[in-house]
Amino acid sequence: MTAIFDAIELAARAHRGQCRKGTKIPYIVHPLAVAKILLEACCAEDVVVAGILHDTVEDTPLSLDEIRHTFGDPVARIVEGASEPDKSKPWEERKTHTIEFLRTASEAVLLVSCADKIENLRAIREDRERVGEEVWTRFRRGRNQQAWYYRSVLAALEERLTAEPGPPLVQRLRKAVEAVFGRGKDWPKNRFTVSQPGNDSGYASLFPVCSMMMDATTRTTPNTCQGLMISSRKK
Repeated sequence: MTAIFDAIELAARAHRGQCRKGTKIPYIVHPLAVAKILLEACCAEDVVVAGILHDTVEDTPLSLDEIRHTFGDPVARIVEGASEPDKSKPWEERKTHTIEFLRTASEAVLLVSCADKIENLRAIREDRERVGEEVWTRFRRGRNQQAWYYRSVLAALEERLTAEPGPPLVQRLRKAVEAVFGRGKDWPKNRFTVSQPGNDSGYASLFPVCSMMMDATTRTTPNTCQGLMISSRKK
């Protein structure tokens, strides 16, 4: 347990001054909630430690070398796998990379990713209850794009996390996805539908999205490309 407390202290320093999107809630609340989910699922200590640190390399000056020096290579490799490699790239490209990476990632990375998404969706659901659909303006993409992403992640994790402690976490994620975006019967089948300009203002261009990504969710679409309208404004 010493490593867990050390990770909490390090993450609190690294995330100092950061808040959750659109709120005044200190960001450290998020990785601690992720750690709680992993602890409740009886995950290994390295996985819990990585869950606490999973956003530090991506969002703070902390480096993988520092994490490796303090917590060892296994934790550093999990954090690396849970981090987006290049946040300067377009949202669609980054999220597509994440979905594809989950198909081959280690079980430890999958567990951290699952807990992270569970906690993200809990926060979105509670914020939506307070402010309504305005909650989506806090993000770089709106509800429909977020629905595509979370459903695709869920499909990848359902396929990969088949041994304990994975299945209970995946079930929690499915419930979280359905609570925010609706049940499976309400999910898009053969194409990804986006809001019309005016409902999610700022649309300016078409981004090609291969339906092989949608296949992770529907298992039915052919390997062709669809057109996805994306917003040119950053939120």
